[in-house]
Amino acid sequence: MNDINIRPVKEEELYRLWELSLKEEAPEWKKWDAPFEPYTSMTYEQFILKKDYFINQDDFWGIYYKDELVGALCYYWEHEASLWLEMGILIYDPKSWNSGIGTKALKMWINHLFTELPLVRVGFTTWSGNERMVKVGEKLGMKMEARMRKCRLYNGVYYDSIRMGLLREEWEEQNEAST
Repeated sequence: MNDINIRPVKEEELYRLWELSLKEEAPEWKKWDAPFEPYTSMTYEQFILKKDYFINQDDFWGIYYKDELVGALCYYWEHEASLWLEMGILIYDPKSWNSGIGTKALKMWINHLFTELPLVRVGFTTWSGNERMVKVGEKLGMKMEARMRKCRLYNGVYYDSIRMGLLREEWEEQNEAST
């Protein structure tokens, strides 16, 4: 898995990012990434107007497999004053699912965030319908910190909202054990 890299997105990669993320009316990835939330595709011309959100940002990086953009990582402040940061990951290309790319990329992202920011904790929120995301969190040593039962309605079925987190000392301890 040395073919996986994460880094800020470059301007010349915007077309590929648009193709993967916002070109299609009903992309496959949206079935797993909060499908209960609204999604609107956009033209490339509309997308390019938002390019400053994607290019060379600290809070949005690309995931690359064999130097090809396949996904993205992000973070946002839930409460910046207390350094409460939430992160996200999307592997847009279904051909890259179930391959370990997401786990490796998220591991690299967590390491980057703990290295670059004075964080005590990193975390993410997903839903019980996305079992792969929960498994990725578990593989990386994250703990289920909250489970709000049956609060996400999708296709007539209620799912749980799941919040997972990892403390800096837990991350450091498991990385020391693996070296």
